[in-house]
Amino acid sequence: MEHLLTVSGMTCGHCERAITQALLQIDPQATVQIDRASSSVRVGSEQPRAKLAQAIAQEGYQVAPT
Repeated sequence: MEHLLTVSGMTCGHCERAITQALLQIDPQATVQIDRASSSVRVGSEQPRAKLAQAIAQEGYQVAPT
């Protein structure tokens, strides 16, 4: 299942790594594609969207509601 999340606050490579690592802790098999320019994070995972969004929020980023 693919999830598209809009995440604000991503400004650098460190942000991308922090978000990717947080998502991979939830689902080590997930695929993560981040596009800072459009504030989008595309995640291929069987985990529910809410759980993925929570992992990103715990890193200090804001995830827009669906």
